[in-house]
Amino acid sequence: MVNRVVTGAHYGLRDWLAQRITAVVMAAYSLALAAWLLLQPTVDYDTWSALFSSDAVRSFTLLFLLCLYYHAWIGVRDIVMDYVKPAGIRLAIHVAVILALVMYAIWAVQILWGM
Repeated sequence: MVNRVVTGAHYGLRDWLAQRITAVVMAAYSLALAAWLLLQPTVDYDTWSALFSSDAVRSFTLLFLLCLYYHAWIGVRDIVMDYVKPAGIRLAIHVAVILALVMYAIWAVQILWGM
């Protein structure tokens, strides 16, 4: 019998749940946007501008993107932890991915709110 000592780690349950929740949010946003697109007779710049002029749409778009970034972080982190063994290289990859995702989030805010 294996006697496992609990040390406060969650053994992946929190990350597994976070990926499922972010996937549901992203799927809901994608379905809502697809339904909206199907209901539009034409989609041009004016149509997109009208859609994204609403603070609610911009907020849900930002929520979608933040979920996407967190979902990506969990996936990349797990892959790097599984396949990259040298600690220095693993740390460098983690830092590079975190910096890129933070920059993407800042860029998304700038795009959505036109700073």
